[in-house]
Amino acid sequence: MKYSSVSLRALCVLGAGFVLTPQTAVAQTSDEAPEAAASPSADDSAADAFNMIVVTGTKTQNAENVQDVALAVTAFNAESLDALNVRDLQSLSHSAPNVNLDQVGTSRGQANFSIRGLGINSSIPSIDPTVGVFVDGVYLGINAGVVFDLFDLESVEILRGPQGILFGRNVTGGAVLVNTGNPTDYFTGKVRASVDGPALDGGRGGANYTVSGVVSGPLVEDALLFKLGGYYNKDEGYFRNLADGSNHGAAETTILRGALEGRLGALTLTGKLDYFASEGDGPSAQNRGQFDRESFDFAIDNPGAYDNEIWTASLTADADIGPGTLTNIFGWRKYDAYTFGDIDSLPVFIFHSPTDTAQEQFSNELRYAVSTDAFDLTLGGFWFEQSIAYTEERNIVSIAPLAFYGGGTQDHGVLGAFAAGELHLTDALSIIAGIRWSREEKDVAITYVRPREACSVIEGTCPVGGINPWSVDPAFAAVYPGGAENNGFTDANSWSNWSPKLGLQYEMGRGQVYAHWTRGYRSGGYNFRITAANAFEAIAADTGSFYFDEEQVDSYEIGGKFQTDSGDFTLNLAAYYTDIANMQREVNQSSESAGVAQSIFNTADASITGFEAEARMRVSRDLLFTANIGVMDDEYDAILFDISGDGVIDDADLALRLPRVPEVTWGVGAIHELDLGTSEIVSRVNFQYRDEFAYTDNNFGYIQDAGMLDANVTWNTPIDGLSLSVYGKNLLDEVQAGGDTQLPFGAGAFSDGVNRPFDPRPAVGTFSPLMKGRQLGAEISFEF
Repeated sequence: MKYSSVSLRALCVLGAGFVLTPQTAVAQTSDEAPEAAASPSADDSAADAFNMIVVTGTKTQNAENVQDVALAVTAFNAESLDALNVRDLQSLSHSAPNVNLDQVGTSRGQANFSIRGLGINSSIPSIDPTVGVFVDGVYLGINAGVVFDLFDLESVEILRGPQGILFGRNVTGGAVLVNTGNPTDYFTGKVRASVDGPALDGGRGGANYTVSGVVSGPLVEDALLFKLGGYYNKDEGYFRNLADGSNHGAAETTILRGALEGRLGALTLTGKLDYFASEGDGPSAQNRGQFDRESFDFAIDNPGAYDNEIWTASLTADADIGPGTLTNIFGWRKYDAYTFGDIDSLPVFIFHSPTDTAQEQFSNELRYAVSTDAFDLTLGGFWFEQSIAYTEERNIVSIAPLAFYGGGTQDHGVLGAFAAGELHLTDALSIIAGIRWSREEKDVAITYVRPREACSVIEGTCPVGGINPWSVDPAFAAVYPGGAENNGFTDANSWSNWSPKLGLQYEMGRGQVYAHWTRGYRSGGYNFRITAANAFEAIAADTGSFYFDEEQVDSYEIGGKFQTDSGDFTLNLAAYYTDIANMQREVNQSSESAGVAQSIFNTADASITGFEAEARMRVSRDLLFTANIGVMDDEYDAILFDISGDGVIDDADLALRLPRVPEVTWGVGAIHELDLGTSEIVSRVNFQYRDEFAYTDNNFGYIQDAGMLDANVTWNTPIDGLSLSVYGKNLLDEVQAGGDTQLPFGAGAFSDGVNRPFDPRPAVGTFSPLMKGRQLGAEISFEF
């Protein structure tokens, strides 16, 4: 029979999430219907069919078996994403070693992804990532609007380590590739409905409802295919605001998606258009001077808000030309967002902040890939343009009725050219090599976020030149001293460099070992959120620039991938040393005058040494075990800025931990299939532990350790295509936060008046946006 959902025979897992299946592997390169595509050819062994896992992140002419690529990668296909109940990228944060795909929490959807210890802690839209996100091959130019609802996914690939040769700048930690579903040449569809929430936690919020549907098929047989999809989510709010007893964290999201694929002989054109709208409450922020950091308790007087609208379009052209394939990917994205947050995290008004962001980007990548018995070669070029405008308002009771206004605009352009390949010296030994040239330009106009008359950067009414009149007003100076200050500045800068890669791969039977060195860059840039104008300009005068410089990362990696002849046991290993020069950091410090001061500098040279292992063992036809572990050791090699905040650069700075580097992550899991003859029950359980890690550079803010236990039981019913599931997420009810920023207000029973690294009691208070705890849910799906 045809089962509608996940079965063990169709699901391969390595670690917590190495899960592309043979059905997907074949279907990606076949036009057959699923029933035909799922069956291996007569020349394939059962083990080969079971373990064929393909990835596209190498950009070779054809998708490659993940066990053959000299790259640390964890991949998920549609079936495995369903089994993991993935609703956004954050759902995969606890699915692979040394990978954190969290959102910062200041504004909904803002990514602060980290892989192998390279990450960011920022909601400032001018800050570039260390982990690049690509949707259908299109790079997302800002971190905002990344961690939102997802549906109708074909696959997600998490590439660990610098990926600068093929993906450009801002992938020094790695890359996350999200591939949405393509049109099919057979008529098919799927509808799903689910409900979950804090069912056993009576002191928390309400239910979370989701419904989605897709339909796909031919409009003109073998020539024109279509796909239409819709998604709706209504979250009543997971949390309980103790200030008034109301639910908090409510959200309402709508996604509409359409795709067309035209097949014109050797040319295939695939166009996709996506509309996304989401609105709801602001951050559910805990002040840890008032509440225990191991609880979900919080109380705020301002529920806040967010309102996001995103349009995304892509057009992919593939043409077989000569011995290779020419691919062109054009992308467009328009992002508009409003946020309003209770930053003091208290049931009284002290510090509230609205923001507005408008971003639009265009990009195009053209590449030619050819694969032969002697070599694989990919050549390409890349163009990217985006404009960003950002307005921030700060309402602080100490200076009311005057508010802070400021932000910035930025025009950002990138050009790149790259070549990557493998030369097969023998059947076993290959040379891996690549190089990329990149040039980047940024042109900005910055308005300092300072007390001033109301204005909007987006509407062009905020000044960037001249003196801020309020800084020289005698009456105001008594409340807010500091002296005369400028309104802002305009500036432009460019960076260009070469990113190389060189390595070896040696294949032996069903295994391989590899070693390579590569260099990548994180973009230099500008801070849209400057709250100490005179101090910033003093540092700029000393350094001779208004910008922070680019960050250089050199990575040395050695790895191995091994699999038994039967395919029942797979083990993948990687060890690496990462050298970071001119590290960019957002230094967060509590400020009596501005609430929080967020300054961005090149603070240090540092290094991270790490090890990763992922394993899978099929102990019977019906039972599969998985395991993974990641270990990291970090240290500062040289200090360029006083990150400890004690006024001097000394051993106290060198002794600090790098932010976003948990020393240990590990996980175990199991999948079991019970065959009932006319139906089946598939059960999955997974536990993933993540050690504590520093959030702020001075280590006063940190994220506590957590053990995430998830489970899912799916009944694939006798009715063809119908499945029912019950599931649980974070069953141990672990408390996690998107950040842990120190505040100068909020002292209470849980503050101690002293700032110390990794102290569970802050000196005063914190802004710590909470993530959801235990969730129980049920889902019904029907596929036809």
